[in-house]
Amino acid sequence: MPDAPENLMEIFTALKPESLRPPRPLMLVWLGQAFLMFITLLFGLSSLQAAPAPAPDANPFVRFVQPAEMTSGGLLLQAQEEGQFLEAPLLATDVDISITGPILRATITQRFENPAEAWVEGIYVFPLPEGAAVDTLRIRIGDRLIEGLIKEREEARQLYEQARDEGRKASLVEQERANIFTNSVANIGPGETVVIQIEYQETIQQSNGIFSMRFPMVVAPRYNPDAQVHTVEFDDGSGWGRVNDPVPDRDRITSPVQHPDLGDLNPVTMTVALKLGFDLGEVTSAYHEIELRRTGNDTAILTFKEGETPANRDFELSWTAKDAEAPTAALFRETINGDDYALLFLTPPVSAPDPDQERLPREVIFVIDNSGSMGGTSIVQARESLVFALSRLQPGDQFNVIRFDNTMDTIFPTPVPATEQNIAFASGFVAQLEAEGGTEMLPALKAALIDRDPGNTNILRQVIFLTDGAIGNEDQMFTEISRNRGRSRIFTVGIGSAPNSFFMTRAAEIGRGTFTHIGSVSEVRERMTALFTKLENPVLTDLEVSWNGGDIRDISPSPLPDLYRGEPIVLTARASIMPDTLRITGKLDGEPWTVQIETENAHEGNGLGKLWARRRIASLEVDRNRGNNSEAVDENITAIALEHHIVSRLTSLVAIDVTPTRPETESVERREVPLNLPAGWEFDKVFGDDVPAPSPNRPRRANFAPQSESVAQMVGMLATAPTQVDSQSRAATRSLLLPQTATISERQIMAGILLLIFAITCLIIRRFWSRAIRTYSLPRPTNRVR
Repeated sequence: MPDAPENLMEIFTALKPESLRPPRPLMLVWLGQAFLMFITLLFGLSSLQAAPAPAPDANPFVRFVQPAEMTSGGLLLQAQEEGQFLEAPLLATDVDISITGPILRATITQRFENPAEAWVEGIYVFPLPEGAAVDTLRIRIGDRLIEGLIKEREEARQLYEQARDEGRKASLVEQERANIFTNSVANIGPGETVVIQIEYQETIQQSNGIFSMRFPMVVAPRYNPDAQVHTVEFDDGSGWGRVNDPVPDRDRITSPVQHPDLGDLNPVTMTVALKLGFDLGEVTSAYHEIELRRTGNDTAILTFKEGETPANRDFELSWTAKDAEAPTAALFRETINGDDYALLFLTPPVSAPDPDQERLPREVIFVIDNSGSMGGTSIVQARESLVFALSRLQPGDQFNVIRFDNTMDTIFPTPVPATEQNIAFASGFVAQLEAEGGTEMLPALKAALIDRDPGNTNILRQVIFLTDGAIGNEDQMFTEISRNRGRSRIFTVGIGSAPNSFFMTRAAEIGRGTFTHIGSVSEVRERMTALFTKLENPVLTDLEVSWNGGDIRDISPSPLPDLYRGEPIVLTARASIMPDTLRITGKLDGEPWTVQIETENAHEGNGLGKLWARRRIASLEVDRNRGNNSEAVDENITAIALEHHIVSRLTSLVAIDVTPTRPETESVERREVPLNLPAGWEFDKVFGDDVPAPSPNRPRRANFAPQSESVAQMVGMLATAPTQVDSQSRAATRSLLLPQTATISERQIMAGILLLIFAITCLIIRRFWSRAIRTYSLPRPTNRVR
């Protein structure tokens, strides 16, 4: 047999009818050579990666660290370069609260410490009470205090960014929601501590003879509806409209979250001084251990028993008058720039409920949130609250139950009679609910507001919402309530250690209901009982204020809300000339009721103008949700906020040092201060079941994704990273650069093309070979390999 040809061309040129077919092992060798060529090309492509970000200029103040190098507690943020980390700023907060009568004044001192060897810009998202009038900002640098100025929001940000780029220390306080604020602090030097002071004023709460105040300490992760799902808002009559993102500022209200297994961050110390004007009775804190020192019959000072506490749940303090003799009226007055301001508290005298009094039947729609943020103790509280509420229904009532996460179920097609069988079925349905998924609240609200008999005045229609309110699209909810509430009244029940009290309070205000908070399972029966007492006994309705003489320019809130048993009338007024007498009229238990207040007996107060301004702005924001002229509303809000030097949605406080401290040759890095997960929350319910336990270098961003493969979760798993700023061009940091997330898609596409070429080549060879055999009728080989 002739020697085997050495290549493919030789085979085809040497083919003759009398030739033998070359042995199959040789054919396999040829195919193997082709395959090795393909593998070589494939691995050669393995070096093709997305181009990494340009390395920053060498900077002696920028030092990357490794987890093993950490000698004390701290959080590392993933840098853009794989395996490199930078330390996040540390934060400690001290809160000093002074309560005089019904007025609360608070000073918050935030200490930003930079543990890294780089100049940084610290960004901290923090909560405040939704009624807080934030009016003061100071930067303490050594022995110097720099006072902040109130500016329109865009102007304040421009001033801050200019100062930051020029190397000067600066601070900017902006409002993201009525209860969420952002403090940006520029040019914190390596190892340096910058002290920021913020002050605000608000009124205390009162209900059923119990006085209380609440200080939120953590912004719970918010669920933001998908940015790809927009709404279209049409202008009336014109046919033109706008495509709106439901949460246009989603990035500004989303902060990295520390995993609970890594310990808590941001310790808080607090001192509360009480000076009440009446003999003090019992003082209690529902969720924190306190140390109380009484300094007089109506005064006391309290602190945390352990000195400090992690910022992972709201602080609530309540107190009563001695011998249950709480005052039922208070009037304070202040004159500012020729205008008089007044603050009035008035609790109407209410007799005990008459058991024989005929009551109107009710149609009650219960809405329960079983999304991922309700995991842990929150879903237990919500289930127990709803089962208890169902047990309070009476014959003649009708009800339905709606549950929602990122889906929604209504257990009955329409409201059903409150029979034992229906209540038992609903209770069983509620008892098996588990927390998972996103918080798509809007569809559930729309379903709850569907009223099939809107003209029926012989039945009370009430909607009870049980949720933590952890959403970012509050405006959508407020608009829906304003436009479609009808005769329904909305009562919100805030669940958990850090509910969104802004959403709860505003939704109840627009819905002409009340807000109840339940922070632990032990409070369920007491607070739900108090809520149902209100539901069953609306007391004071059709409230109006009138006066003789004088010139009152504004009263807030307007209109005055209906009051439920035990609730006070709280109003603020602004007058160019305060009248001698205020007259409040309404219907008390269905009967005409009038009270007169002599203003000459008012006690001198401080900061009443700011309290009026904050409440007036809140009323204007409600007008905006109701569809009133948004441009005119914004102009009014801006004018009031600038006049009274308070932060609002459209105004900010900015404080700037005149002397540059950062050398021009150095850059500044933007770092976000991570937040704790609220107490009682389950990390996996918020960030997804398949997210691995994090290491100290992986702070998380909430996404509430029920599926690990969801786009939202993949974005949420990205680590926070700093951004270098070119100091020579003085271009400031505008946003965070995410870690390297480039895929090998280009390499995979090229490999696929090569594999396809290889397969086609093999097919051509096979067909050509078969044709050659058929053409020349080659004999069958005797050296067949099996």
